Amino acid sequence: MAFSICSTKTILFLFLISAVPIAFIISMELAKPLTHVYHYHSSGFFRECAKWDDLNRRFLVSFMDGGIGEIAVEDQSSSSEETILKEVTVVKDADLTGNSSLGIVVDRPRNRLLVAISDIMGNKYNALAAYDLSTWDRLFLTKLTGPDNFTPLARACHRDPRKGSLNNEKSFADDVAVDAEGNAYVTDAKANKIWKVGTDGKFLSFIRNPLFIAKEWYKNLVGLNGIVYHPDGFLIVIHTFSGNLYKIDLAKEDHEVKLIKVHGGSLAFGDGLELLSPTKLVVAGNPSGRLVESSDGWETASVVAKFKGPAHRLATAATVKDGRVYINHLLGMGYPKKKHALVEAVFST
Repeated sequence: MAFSICSTKTILFLFLISAVPIAFIISMELAKPLTHVYHYHSSGFFRECAKWDDLNRRFLVSFMDGGIGEIAVEDQSSSSEETILKEVTVVKDADLTGNSSLGIVVDRPRNRLLVAISDIMGNKYNALAAYDLSTWDRLFLTKLTGPDNFTPLARACHRDPRKGSLNNEKSFADDVAVDAEGNAYVTDAKANKIWKVGTDGKFLSFIRNPLFIAKEWYKNLVGLNGIVYHPDGFLIVIHTFSGNLYKIDLAKEDHEVKLIKVHGGSLAFGDGLELLSPTKLVVAGNPSGRLVESSDGWETASVVAKFKGPAHRLATAATVKDGRVYINHLLGMGYPKKKHALVEAVFST
Protein backbone atom coordinates (compact mmCIF):
# COMPACT_ATOMS: atom_id res chain seq x y z
CA MET A 1 0.00 0.00 0.00
CA ALA A 2 1.39 3.41 -0.95
CA PHE A 3 2.28 5.90 1.78
CA SER A 4 0.26 9.08 2.15
CA ILE A 5 2.56 12.07 2.56
CA CYS A 6 0.92 13.08 5.84
CA SER A 7 0.13 9.61 7.16
CA THR A 8 1.36 8.37 10.52
CA LYS A 9 3.39 5.63 8.78
CA THR A 10 5.14 8.16 6.56
CA ILE A 11 6.02 10.40 9.48
CA LEU A 12 7.30 7.40 11.45
CA PHE A 13 9.33 6.21 8.44
CA LEU A 14 10.93 9.62 7.95
CA PHE A 15 11.71 9.81 11.65
CA LEU A 16 13.38 6.41 11.62
CA ILE A 17 15.57 7.06 8.57
CA SER A 18 16.65 10.42 9.96
CA ALA A 19 17.37 8.88 13.35
CA VAL A 20 19.92 6.47 11.89
CA PRO A 21 22.52 9.07 10.85
CA ILE A 22 21.82 11.13 13.97
CA ALA A 23 22.41 8.08 16.16
CA PHE A 24 25.63 7.34 14.22
CA ILE A 25 26.92 10.89 14.74
CA ILE A 26 26.07 10.80 18.46
CA SER A 27 27.85 7.46 18.87
CA MET A 28 30.91 8.80 17.04
CA GLU A 29 31.00 11.89 19.23
CA LEU A 30 30.68 9.89 22.45
CA ALA A 31 33.36 7.36 21.47
CA LYS A 32 36.75 7.84 23.12
CA PRO A 33 39.31 9.09 20.57
CA LEU A 34 42.02 6.59 19.72
CA THR A 35 44.63 9.34 19.23
CA HIS A 36 45.32 12.75 20.72
CA VAL A 37 42.76 15.46 19.88
CA TYR A 38 42.82 19.22 20.30
CA HIS A 39 39.21 20.29 20.81
CA TYR A 40 38.34 23.96 20.62
CA HIS A 41 35.19 26.06 20.87
CA SER A 42 34.33 28.26 17.92
CA SER A 43 31.67 30.71 16.82
CA GLY A 44 31.12 28.93 13.48
CA PHE A 45 30.23 25.49 12.22
CA PHE A 46 32.71 25.35 9.30
CA ARG A 47 36.51 25.53 9.50
CA GLU A 48 38.14 24.70 6.18
CA CYS A 49 41.86 24.68 6.93
CA ALA A 50 44.23 24.65 9.90
CA LYS A 51 47.99 25.22 10.00
CA TRP A 52 50.40 25.13 12.93
CA ASP A 53 52.32 28.36 13.64
CA ASP A 54 55.29 26.99 15.55
CA LEU A 55 56.92 30.30 16.44
CA ASN A 56 53.76 31.60 18.12
CA ARG A 57 52.62 28.17 19.41
CA ARG A 58 49.14 28.35 17.93
CA PHE A 59 46.92 26.79 15.29
CA LEU A 60 45.54 29.14 12.65
CA VAL A 61 42.18 28.25 11.13
CA SER A 62 40.19 29.62 8.19
CA PHE A 63 36.47 30.40 8.36
CA MET A 64 34.15 29.38 5.55
CA ASP A 65 32.08 32.44 6.40
CA GLY A 66 35.23 34.55 5.98
CA GLY A 67 38.03 35.29 8.40
CA ILE A 68 40.90 33.74 10.34
CA GLY A 69 41.06 32.50 13.92
CA GLU A 70 43.86 31.44 16.23
CA ILE A 71 43.86 28.69 18.85
CA ALA A 72 46.64 29.15 21.37
CA VAL A 73 48.01 25.86 22.68
CA GLU A 74 49.10 25.59 26.29
CA ASP A 75 52.18 23.69 27.35
CA GLN A 76 51.25 20.00 27.51
CA SER A 77 52.30 19.82 31.17
CA SER A 78 49.51 22.27 32.05
CA SER A 79 46.78 20.81 29.83
CA SER A 80 44.86 17.55 29.69
CA GLU A 81 42.88 15.50 27.20
CA GLU A 82 39.70 17.13 28.52
CA THR A 83 40.94 20.70 27.96
CA ILE A 84 38.84 22.56 25.38
CA LEU A 85 40.76 25.37 23.76
CA LYS A 86 39.27 28.65 22.56
CA GLU A 87 39.27 30.13 19.09
CA VAL A 88 39.92 33.88 18.87
CA THR A 89 39.08 35.78 15.69
CA VAL A 90 42.11 37.71 14.39
CA VAL A 91 40.94 38.60 10.86
CA LYS A 92 37.44 39.63 9.77
CA ASP A 93 37.52 41.92 6.72
CA ALA A 94 34.30 43.83 6.10
CA ASP A 95 35.16 44.34 2.43
CA LEU A 96 35.28 40.56 1.92
CA THR A 97 31.88 39.81 3.47
CA GLY A 98 30.10 37.04 1.57
CA ASN A 99 33.33 35.28 0.59
CA SER A 100 34.99 32.28 2.20
CA SER A 101 38.52 32.02 3.56
CA LEU A 102 39.77 28.60 2.47
CA GLY A 103 43.33 27.27 2.10
CA ILE A 104 46.03 28.98 4.15
CA VAL A 105 49.81 28.71 4.41
CA VAL A 106 52.27 30.18 6.90
CA ASP A 107 55.06 32.02 5.08
CA ARG A 108 57.55 32.06 7.95
CA PRO A 109 60.50 33.85 6.24
CA ARG A 110 58.24 36.83 5.51
CA ASN A 111 56.19 36.57 8.76
CA ARG A 112 52.87 36.42 6.97
CA LEU A 113 49.84 34.22 6.38
CA LEU A 114 48.55 33.71 2.84
CA VAL A 115 44.84 33.04 2.44
CA ALA A 116 42.88 31.81 -0.59
CA ILE A 117 39.51 33.59 -0.76
CA SER A 118 36.53 32.56 -2.88
CA ASP A 119 32.86 33.11 -3.54
CA ILE A 120 32.01 29.43 -3.18
CA MET A 121 28.39 29.77 -4.30
CA GLY A 122 28.79 31.94 -7.38
CA ASN A 123 32.42 31.16 -8.36
CA LYS A 124 32.77 34.76 -9.56
CA TYR A 125 35.09 36.38 -7.01
CA ASN A 126 38.47 34.94 -6.09
CA ALA A 127 41.44 36.52 -4.37
CA LEU A 128 44.65 35.98 -2.46
CA ALA A 129 45.23 37.92 0.76
CA ALA A 130 48.35 38.25 2.89
CA TYR A 131 48.39 39.19 6.59
CA ASP A 132 51.19 40.09 8.97
CA LEU A 133 51.46 37.32 11.58
CA SER A 134 52.32 39.79 14.35
CA THR A 135 49.86 42.64 13.78
CA TRP A 136 47.30 40.98 11.48
CA ASP A 137 47.48 43.99 9.19
CA ARG A 138 46.52 43.08 5.63
CA LEU A 139 49.60 43.37 3.45
CA PHE A 140 47.84 42.96 0.11
CA LEU A 141 44.64 41.71 -1.49
CA THR A 142 45.09 40.40 -5.02
CA LYS A 143 41.91 39.89 -7.01
CA LEU A 144 42.20 36.82 -9.20
CA THR A 145 38.73 37.10 -10.73
CA GLY A 146 35.99 39.65 -10.27
CA PRO A 147 35.62 43.28 -11.37
CA ASP A 148 38.17 43.98 -14.10
CA ASN A 149 40.69 46.15 -12.29
CA PHE A 150 43.86 44.41 -13.46
CA THR A 151 46.98 46.15 -14.71
CA PRO A 152 47.58 45.94 -18.50
CA LEU A 153 50.12 43.12 -18.00
CA ALA A 154 47.81 41.15 -15.72
CA ARG A 155 44.88 41.76 -18.05
CA ALA A 156 46.89 40.34 -20.95
CA CYS A 157 47.68 37.26 -18.85
CA HIS A 158 43.98 36.91 -18.09
CA ARG A 159 43.10 36.43 -21.76
CA ASP A 160 42.89 33.24 -23.76
CA PRO A 161 42.55 33.54 -27.56
CA ARG A 162 39.96 30.76 -27.54
CA LYS A 163 37.87 32.07 -24.65
CA GLY A 164 38.48 35.80 -24.55
CA SER A 165 38.75 37.25 -21.06
CA LEU A 166 39.42 34.65 -18.38
CA ASN A 167 38.40 37.27 -15.84
CA ASN A 168 34.80 36.10 -16.36
CA GLU A 169 35.65 32.39 -16.17
CA LYS A 170 33.97 30.64 -13.24
CA SER A 171 36.69 29.77 -10.77
CA PHE A 172 37.19 28.55 -7.22
CA ALA A 173 40.36 29.60 -5.36
CA ASP A 174 40.81 26.66 -3.02
CA ASP A 175 44.32 26.29 -1.62
CA VAL A 176 47.68 28.06 -1.64
CA ALA A 177 51.39 27.28 -1.38
CA VAL A 178 54.44 29.55 -1.27
CA ASP A 179 57.88 28.96 -2.77
CA ALA A 180 61.31 29.88 -1.41
CA GLU A 181 61.21 33.32 -3.09
CA GLY A 182 57.78 34.16 -1.68
CA ASN A 183 55.74 33.59 -4.84
CA ALA A 184 52.30 32.16 -4.12
CA TYR A 185 50.46 29.49 -6.09
CA VAL A 186 46.67 29.28 -5.77
CA THR A 187 44.72 26.29 -7.06
CA ASP A 188 41.48 26.73 -9.00
CA ALA A 189 39.25 23.75 -8.19
CA LYS A 190 36.63 24.82 -10.74
CA ALA A 191 38.64 25.68 -13.87
CA ASN A 192 41.68 23.47 -13.14
CA LYS A 193 44.42 26.05 -13.29
CA ILE A 194 46.90 27.63 -10.88
CA TRP A 195 47.35 31.36 -10.34
CA LYS A 196 50.88 32.61 -9.63
CA VAL A 197 51.18 35.76 -7.50
CA GLY A 198 54.44 37.55 -6.73
CA THR A 199 55.85 38.34 -3.29
CA ASP A 200 54.46 41.87 -3.49
CA GLY A 201 50.97 40.69 -4.42
CA LYS A 202 51.14 41.30 -8.15
CA PHE A 203 49.46 38.70 -10.35
CA LEU A 204 52.11 37.09 -12.55
CA SER A 205 50.72 34.22 -14.62
CA PHE A 206 48.66 31.06 -14.92
CA ILE A 207 49.80 27.46 -14.94
CA ARG A 208 47.56 25.41 -17.22
CA ASN A 209 48.05 21.94 -18.60
CA PRO A 210 45.84 19.32 -20.35
CA LEU A 211 46.86 16.83 -17.65
CA PHE A 212 44.85 18.88 -15.15
CA ILE A 213 41.60 17.93 -16.92
CA ALA A 214 40.16 14.51 -16.06
CA LYS A 215 38.69 12.51 -18.95
CA GLU A 216 35.35 11.99 -17.21
CA TRP A 217 33.41 15.28 -16.91
CA TYR A 218 32.09 14.47 -13.44
CA LYS A 219 35.62 14.09 -12.08
CA ASN A 220 36.18 17.77 -12.84
CA LEU A 221 33.41 18.92 -10.51
CA VAL A 222 36.13 19.36 -7.89
CA GLY A 223 39.52 19.53 -9.56
CA LEU A 224 42.87 20.97 -8.49
CA ASN A 225 42.84 21.36 -4.74
CA GLY A 226 45.59 20.73 -2.18
CA ILE A 227 49.03 22.11 -3.04
CA VAL A 228 52.46 22.16 -1.37
CA TYR A 229 55.88 23.50 -2.29
CA HIS A 230 58.71 20.99 -2.12
CA PRO A 231 62.15 22.29 -0.98
CA ASP A 232 63.70 20.86 -4.15
CA GLY A 233 61.89 23.50 -6.20
CA PHE A 234 58.65 21.96 -7.42
CA LEU A 235 54.97 21.90 -6.52
CA ILE A 236 52.88 18.83 -5.66
CA VAL A 237 49.18 19.23 -6.40
CA ILE A 238 46.20 16.90 -6.06
CA HIS A 239 43.08 16.67 -8.24
CA THR A 240 40.33 15.81 -5.77
CA PHE A 241 37.76 13.76 -7.67
CA SER A 242 40.21 11.87 -9.88
CA GLY A 243 42.89 11.43 -7.21
CA ASN A 244 45.61 12.40 -9.69
CA LEU A 245 48.81 13.76 -8.15
CA TYR A 246 50.98 16.18 -10.14
CA LYS A 247 54.56 17.40 -9.98
CA ILE A 248 55.15 20.90 -11.37
CA ASP A 249 58.78 21.87 -12.01
CA LEU A 250 59.11 25.59 -11.27
CA ALA A 251 62.71 25.74 -12.51
CA LYS A 252 61.61 25.17 -16.09
CA GLU A 253 60.28 28.13 -18.04
CA ASP A 254 57.05 26.39 -19.05
CA HIS A 255 56.52 24.94 -15.55
CA GLU A 256 56.69 21.33 -16.73
CA VAL A 257 53.81 19.23 -15.39
CA LYS A 258 54.10 15.48 -14.79
CA LEU A 259 51.57 12.99 -13.53
CA ILE A 260 53.05 11.22 -10.51
CA LYS A 261 52.46 7.48 -10.79
CA VAL A 262 50.92 6.43 -7.48
CA HIS A 263 50.92 2.79 -6.38
CA GLY A 264 49.32 1.04 -3.41
CA GLY A 265 45.95 2.75 -3.42
CA SER A 266 43.83 5.57 -4.76
CA LEU A 267 44.07 9.22 -3.71
CA ALA A 268 40.52 10.00 -4.89
CA PHE A 269 38.73 12.58 -2.69
CA GLY A 270 42.07 13.88 -1.45
CA ASP A 271 41.82 17.45 -0.21
CA GLY A 272 44.58 19.20 1.74
CA LEU A 273 48.26 18.28 1.45
CA GLU A 274 51.15 18.62 3.90
CA LEU A 275 54.78 17.54 3.57
CA LEU A 276 55.91 15.49 6.55
CA SER A 277 59.42 15.27 5.09
CA PRO A 278 60.96 15.63 1.60
CA THR A 279 59.94 12.02 0.89
CA LYS A 280 56.62 11.81 2.77
CA LEU A 281 53.33 13.54 1.99
CA VAL A 282 50.10 13.55 3.99
CA VAL A 283 46.85 13.63 2.01
CA ALA A 284 43.80 14.67 4.06
CA GLY A 285 40.32 13.88 2.78
CA ASN A 286 38.28 10.71 2.52
CA PRO A 287 39.46 8.54 4.23
CA SER A 288 40.73 10.94 6.89
CA GLY A 289 44.40 10.63 6.01
CA ARG A 290 46.77 8.80 3.69
CA LEU A 291 50.54 8.73 3.95
CA VAL A 292 52.29 8.79 0.57
CA GLU A 293 56.01 8.17 0.12
CA SER A 294 58.44 8.66 -2.77
CA SER A 295 62.05 7.54 -3.16
CA ASP A 296 62.73 9.01 -6.62
CA GLY A 297 62.05 12.72 -6.29
CA TRP A 298 58.27 12.33 -6.74
CA GLU A 299 58.39 10.80 -10.18
CA THR A 300 56.48 7.91 -8.60
CA ALA A 301 54.97 7.40 -5.16
CA SER A 302 53.20 4.81 -3.02
CA VAL A 303 50.39 4.94 -0.48
CA VAL A 304 52.15 3.31 2.47
CA ALA A 305 49.71 3.85 5.35
CA LYS A 306 46.28 5.24 6.25
CA PHE A 307 44.50 6.84 9.18
CA LYS A 308 40.78 6.67 9.89
CA GLY A 309 39.46 9.53 12.00
CA PRO A 310 35.97 10.91 12.74
CA ALA A 311 34.47 10.51 9.26
CA HIS A 312 31.30 12.44 10.14
CA ARG A 313 33.35 15.62 10.66
CA LEU A 314 34.91 15.55 7.15
CA ALA A 315 38.70 15.84 7.00
CA THR A 316 39.88 18.76 4.86
CA ALA A 317 43.47 19.68 5.75
CA ALA A 318 46.62 18.47 7.49
CA THR A 319 49.35 20.19 9.44
CA VAL A 320 52.46 19.13 11.35
CA LYS A 321 53.01 20.14 14.97
CA ASP A 322 56.24 19.07 16.69
CA GLY A 323 56.63 16.19 14.24
CA ARG A 324 53.07 14.93 14.71
CA VAL A 325 50.40 15.14 12.01
CA TYR A 326 47.05 16.72 12.88
CA ILE A 327 43.99 16.56 10.64
CA ASN A 328 41.60 19.50 10.43
CA HIS A 329 37.89 18.67 10.15
CA LEU A 330 35.32 20.86 8.46
CA LEU A 331 32.35 20.43 10.80
CA GLY A 332 31.94 21.65 14.34
CA MET A 333 29.36 20.06 16.64
CA GLY A 334 27.17 21.59 19.32
CA TYR A 335 25.18 24.75 19.99
CA PRO A 336 25.58 27.59 20.79
CA LYS A 337 29.28 26.80 21.12
CA LYS A 338 30.56 24.72 18.25
CA LYS A 339 33.23 22.21 19.20
CA HIS A 340 35.83 21.49 16.54
CA ALA A 341 38.51 18.81 16.47
CA LEU A 342 42.13 18.73 15.33
CA VAL A 343 42.88 15.02 15.42
CA GLU A 344 46.34 13.47 15.54
CA ALA A 345 46.83 11.06 12.64
CA VAL A 346 48.65 7.88 13.61
CA PHE A 347 49.13 5.96 10.38
CA SER A 348 48.99 2.20 10.02
CA THR A 349 49.23 -0.22 7.11
